[in-house]
Amino acid sequence: MHWRDAPATVVITLATLVVSLLILLSGWLPEAAIGGGVIPARLSGAVLPPDRGAVVPAWLTPLTATLVHGGSAHVALNLVMLAYCGARTERALGPAGVGVLYVVGAYAAAAGQWSVSPTSPMPMIGASGAISAIVAAYSLLYGERRARSVGPVSAGVMHVLWLAAAWIGIQALIGVAGLGGGPTIAIGAHIGGFLAGLALARPLLLWRYRGA
Repeated sequence: MHWRDAPATVVITLATLVVSLLILLSGWLPEAAIGGGVIPARLSGAVLPPDRGAVVPAWLTPLTATLVHGGSAHVALNLVMLAYCGARTERALGPAGVGVLYVVGAYAAAAGQWSVSPTSPMPMIGASGAISAIVAAYSLLYGERRARSVGPVSAGVMHVLWLAAAWIGIQALIGVAGLGGGPTIAIGAHIGGFLAGLALARPLLLWRYRGA
């Protein structure tokens, strides 16, 4: 597949890489995490102390948080997933579809993390929640195994339910293993983004080909 066929994925990947590396190389990670990360307590309306002052409005932090990463490994893992799943998803949904998935996924990720710990003062950073939405769409559109219908529940709905259950199960295992305690790994965000991707994949596919 030629990268020129996936312009939205290329733009998002390059923008995330450049901004994340600039933050890391400049040593501004603590300030960027607090100023541009998603802080659940702030979304709940809490007033932060002066030393945790905000740089961007709270409503914009789900997007700015995707440009802040905790280290080079964090950036690399996220962007490999984005490049691989994003390019193939864009082939089906088009640039606009991937853009919608990414933005809605970012906000769904913030909502998911907020629902888990609405009073937490810890910043959530990284693009993994938004990328989870693209991974979900990729899994739904290109998954080879199809679930069978169960009573009145169609095979298509069962496929979505199985994917959601599998992803939530994986995230739960990560949490049990104690891998989700840091500010750069947010289990609620991964689940929120993935569920948004499952919900949007087919409507976006139909929207793209509505005139075909």
